[in-house]
Amino acid sequence: MLLIIIKNAEVYSPDYMGKKYIVISGPVIEGLYDSLDIPEGFPGLEVIDGEGKLLFPGFIDSHVHIIGGGGEGGFKTRTPEIQLSELISAGITTVVGCLGTDAVTRNMKSLLAKAYGLEEEGISTYIFTGSYQLPAVSITGKPGEDIILIEKVIGIGEIALSDNRSSQPSYEDFLKVVAEARVAGLISGKAGVVNLHIGNGPEGLRYLMKILDETEIPASQVIPTHINRTRDLLNMGAKYAELGGILDLTTSSDPNHLEDGEVRAAEALKILLDKGIDISNIQFTSDGQGSLPIFNERGEFKGLGIGSVKSLYLEFKEAVINYEVKLEEALKVVTSNVADNLKLRSKGRIQAEKDADLLLVDKESLEIKDVFAKGKAMMANGKILVKGTFED
Repeated sequence: MLLIIIKNAEVYSPDYMGKKYIVISGPVIEGLYDSLDIPEGFPGLEVIDGEGKLLFPGFIDSHVHIIGGGGEGGFKTRTPEIQLSELISAGITTVVGCLGTDAVTRNMKSLLAKAYGLEEEGISTYIFTGSYQLPAVSITGKPGEDIILIEKVIGIGEIALSDNRSSQPSYEDFLKVVAEARVAGLISGKAGVVNLHIGNGPEGLRYLMKILDETEIPASQVIPTHINRTRDLLNMGAKYAELGGILDLTTSSDPNHLEDGEVRAAEALKILLDKGIDISNIQFTSDGQGSLPIFNERGEFKGLGIGSVKSLYLEFKEAVINYEVKLEEALKVVTSNVADNLKLRSKGRIQAEKDADLLLVDKESLEIKDVFAKGKAMMANGKILVKGTFED
């Protein structure tokens, strides 16, 4: 078995740990050491010098349309499936796939198959069962059974509320799905969360507030996403977070042509922290492979583009460099917080016995240089080493 030792890098676990020696044995981290005698010429040992670099946990993106999204402007607007190298170049070593508006021409079995394929190519994958609509589509016929019986299914979503594309479920119907997800999670030992798409309608987070007022279901059971689509929704989200709710900020947007009231994820993170919201209640996701409008330099609509998973890392950098969010805090919203929220127990931290999902980045520019997924080198010195099966 190949042993890898990374030396001289400054480790953020995501908390700062200083310079450490990281020993990788197979797919896991064997240990972290202050000093280590490295034998010369030891067979099966690779030593990587991380001088001038920072070592981060691999990023977790828990909202990606891995088999494509879009399609709301007709069949020609369906976006393509994601490829492995797009995830690797973005520093993403764990991805959670979901459907969206379209659960007819795209389906749960295809989503599950794509997740298996990406796992075979080298990264860790999970999926949500369901789509925008209720009743929720599933593989077994019941979304709760999907969570209990299918290893990769960790929750239900993305269900749409307060949006013209929503199935406009009653509060009672929505509550039943949340309760089903919770019980299924308890039985299976999974998170059983509901990934909730929030549109810009007037209802906002009303259903979530009502659940907190009228039931025993904890706020952490439902994770609303796209909370930064308007400032009003962001303010509403802050009140939800004060009650224990988790807020998911979407990174895929055009920062030069934000929609009316939209706040880019990096700025929204800063706003929430300034309001006193605990960092553990915030996470980022990309909404990758969803369709996005493209505008020219005059702000005129030019066509449709594709939401990029690379936006996850770009907004992390933006938060640190331009919004002066502490590096440790910015890291948590894309690593340990997501792992905790989704009960991905081997992910999100640089610790002994955790999966060896690691990023080596330049200390000055924060540019990603090396990516390891489950102990395997996927990118080295900025060059992709492992591509998807059908990539050039």
